Amino acid sequence: MTQSQNLLEYEDKAKASGFRFIFGVDEAGRGPLAGPVVASAVLLKETLFHHRITDSKKLSSSQRERAFKEIHQRAWIGVGIVGEGIIDEINILRAAHKAMADAVKDLVEHLPNEVKGEKGFSRSVRVLIDGNSFTGQLPYDIQTIVKGDAKSLSIASASIIAKVTRDRIMDEFDLLYPQYGFKAHKGYPTEAHRAAIREHGLSSIHRKTFRIS
Repeated sequence: MTQSQNLLEYEDKAKASGFRFIFGVDEAGRGPLAGPVVASAVLLKETLFHHRITDSKKLSSSQRERAFKEIHQRAWIGVGIVGEGIIDEINILRAAHKAMADAVKDLVEHLPNEVKGEKGFSRSVRVLIDGNSFTGQLPYDIQTIVKGDAKSLSIASASIIAKVTRDRIMDEFDLLYPQYGFKAHKGYPTEAHRAAIREHGLSSIHRKTFRIS
């Protein structure tokens, strides 16, 4: 087993404060020039993992894939996806927070009825969110944690789900738009990506309000 128990400080404090259900929330895709922002919300069923669970950026692609599969075995999961059109309309920060709120709602929908139907359920939930702010609307207690994906097992798990989910989406877009190389850079502003934009112009999944050049 890995040292996942070292990442339970925030979960333990929440439970000591009377919260029974601890959701971890994170997103992937705020920085790219193309594609959606994807968020995940995770409620752990157990906290001992065979594979390393930490900030998804600290893991290799193969490590993330293995962790992704194990998290699905040991947690209830929700996902929120906000596309480039809404990102352009409301800005990336608000879009990321919308994806997070949508992920929490999706998670709750996937919970067993005996859990979400429990009396006082909403008051029993604390949502741990990566970052320093959250403007979404949720009927739960919210705690934001800067660099939470390296401090909370629940948030770290959510970061891995969000990252792998978004990477898979961008791999699919690569099949539709092979000239941009999305499989390699996932829409991030690499020089190769910028060069492809200069040559081919913007695709339908590019964020028109982002500085492209």
